[in-house]
Amino acid sequence: MSSHGPVPPGEPAQPVPSDTPAPPADFSFDLDAHEMLRRTHVLAALGSDWDPVAAMRGEEEAYDLLYSGLSPEQQRIHDELVAAGVLPRRGGRDAAA
Repeated sequence: MSSHGPVPPGEPAQPVPSDTPAPPADFSFDLDAHEMLRRTHVLAALGSDWDPVAAMRGEEEAYDLLYSGLSPEQQRIHDELVAAGVLPRRGGRDAAA
C-alpha cells in the first residue's frame, strides 16, 4: 500500500515509535470446568465407600501415635513448635493428648 492510502483494519493510523513498550496483554483463564472435572476424578478414585469422618479419625489417631512417647527434650521442642504456630495445638499440654 502507498503511504497515502487508507489504513488497514487493526493497524495504527500513525507509526508507533520502536522504543514504545507494548501494552500488557490481558490473560484470563476460567479453571472452573477443569476444577470440577478434577474433583469428579478424585471422588471416583476414592470410591463410594469412602468415609471422610473415618479418614479424619484415622488421621487424628496417626498424629496421636506420632507424638506419643516423646522424650522430655522432644516434648520441649514440640511445645516450642506449637507455641510458634508451626504445629497445630492439639488437646491438652501432652503432645499425645
